[in-house]
Amino acid sequence: MSPALTADTAADITAATARDASSDAVLESSRSQAAIPELSIIIVSFNTRELLRECLTSALHRSAAFTTEFFVVDNASRDGSAEMVEEAFPQVHLIRTTENIGFGRANNLALEQARGRYLVLLNSDAFLEEGTLERAIEHMDANPHCAAGGARLLGRDGSQQPSARMFHTVLQDAIVLSGLAYRFPHSRFFGHLDRTWSDLSQPASVDWIPGAFAILRPEALLRAGRFDPAFFLYYEEVDLCRRLKNAGYEVCYWPDLIVTHIGGESSRQLKTLEFSSIAAQVVLWRMRSSLIYYRKHHGSGAWAARRMEQLLYTASWLRNRWSRNEERRNRALRFHSLIRLMNQAWHDTHGGRISPPQPW
Repeated sequence: MSPALTADTAADITAATARDASSDAVLESSRSQAAIPELSIIIVSFNTRELLRECLTSALHRSAAFTTEFFVVDNASRDGSAEMVEEAFPQVHLIRTTENIGFGRANNLALEQARGRYLVLLNSDAFLEEGTLERAIEHMDANPHCAAGGARLLGRDGSQQPSARMFHTVLQDAIVLSGLAYRFPHSRFFGHLDRTWSDLSQPASVDWIPGAFAILRPEALLRAGRFDPAFFLYYEEVDLCRRLKNAGYEVCYWPDLIVTHIGGESSRQLKTLEFSSIAAQVVLWRMRSSLIYYRKHHGSGAWAARRMEQLLYTASWLRNRWSRNEERRNRALRFHSLIRLMNQAWHDTHGGRISPPQPW
């Protein structure tokens, strides 16, 4: 065999090998792309077994048209929720916690494992309407600068729930707590926080969306970070959306995404309950989170937020405490309890600087 022929043959073999390697790389890339689910749907549950069963059944049906992976993070439920998921939904990735670690941290456990092109957060008491997921994907594809998209949230009775919201300020919080936002919902000033003045049938760029349903862009989370574990409950979505917007992304509200959310109906019922120890605990959680949020994003605004609430509660306490009406005197006791709870929240968080040991 001549040296020239040997060189040519070697060149051919090298070229063929390179082509094979290139083809293998393309094939492997194609397989890798095919393995990526269109959606990762994440549901955090705490003692909501039957609602969770209904939620999963609905979500599996609504997502049948494309590849989807499901995660359920069970926050140490005591009602058999985790066992139900294992038995009835073996295709779901179940993550168990040994204690209730809160909404944000629980979602983070699944977000660390999720591989979907888009990530969907769904409450266990939220149910997707037909076509919602398909339209959510279309909107995200068409709006590459949108990091988080929210839906139109409706109660089972068809009532509107706050779905497209603006960032908290001390003034706007005072308007809500004083009842002025409820009395003047069509005012752009008084209805600013929940955008109650707006036409909910129109899409909008907003400040933040509730976590009952949200579709998220994974690369945006890589840039801005996941949920801040300092928030055990409340304000975790507000904080995340603020960081996403600070990173240069948009937060979007799309009214053609319809989600039925029971939580809004339940919270309305709480208004008629007495100020029980359970209600006081939830209020304390909200106060702690608000102080942590204000300290993180507004510095000394945490002090202003505390004083604003205490002044409103003190005024209401003084207005009712000497009344001859028993209902008004009971109301005064509740406002006095709120003053005490805010003092406790301030102490527990060192003025919003730390998150108390969890679970709260």
